[in-house]
Amino acid sequence: MNQTTQFLDPPPEFTDLGSSRIRVIPVPYDGTSTYRKGADKGPQALLDASGQVEWFDIQTGSEVHTRGIHTEAPVVCASTPEDLAPMVRERVAACLTNDRFPVVIGGEHSVSIGAIQAAAGHARSGELSVLQIDAHGDTRESYLGSTHNHACVMARAREHASITQVGIRAIDKSEWDTMDRERVVWAHEIAAARDPESERAWMDRTLSMLAPKVYITVDLDAFDPAFLPATGTPEPGGLDWRTVNALVRRVCREREVIAFDVVELCPHEAHHASDFLAAKLVHRMLSEVFAARR
Repeated sequence: MNQTTQFLDPPPEFTDLGSSRIRVIPVPYDGTSTYRKGADKGPQALLDASGQVEWFDIQTGSEVHTRGIHTEAPVVCASTPEDLAPMVRERVAACLTNDRFPVVIGGEHSVSIGAIQAAAGHARSGELSVLQIDAHGDTRESYLGSTHNHACVMARAREHASITQVGIRAIDKSEWDTMDRERVVWAHEIAAARDPESERAWMDRTLSMLAPKVYITVDLDAFDPAFLPATGTPEPGGLDWRTVNALVRRVCREREVIAFDVVELCPHEAHHASDFLAAKLVHRMLSEVFAARR
């Protein structure tokens, strides 16, 4: 199978570097993952699957690719996540400075650190929140000798912006002691919301914690493994497709999303549906972001 180089594989007039409003930045990095390796193959698997995503988005009645989506050359780093962060930060900052919408696709979760730093540098003080949709807290100050390990991404994020964490269901005891648990919507709370009013309540609470501008980071292990098994650190008791989409839709409509990432796809030949879900999620999120800007 030929590799797809442009997200969604649209006609060339919709991928032009100069005119495209959206920039997709692949970061095929997997330097610190500790269970299943392979997240460095995630960006290409997502791009390949995106060629099968229908361009028309039903929920927004739009074709976001007509805004122009240019997929950049991958950010390649063969050393530490500390070295990777400024490389990603430079790419994302260039997009924001030039009024382009950046989407980072990973790669392990440490790829988000530089992107979040760029978003925080672009926003005014107190204007930005980071919304994390994830199974894991990722708030360890250091892990296995690195402050930029995938288990530390939100500890680095909270140095630059307020953070709100959704779907969390696995943390270390040290995180329990140090994280702001008032800013966490636990997965078991979401699972207990079995009617529209209860679901609206936890989403209202989530929105109430967000600043006017939002960076969204989606670790695909936020999804229950029944929906997306191809990720490096799967956790049972996760979110479903409808719930994640409903939350993204509200955030895009009620706040200004300035960038996002989708990370931790760990492709497996028996689970190609996971690649497609990840690609579809990027398309859906872009559709919601730009529908809200009409």
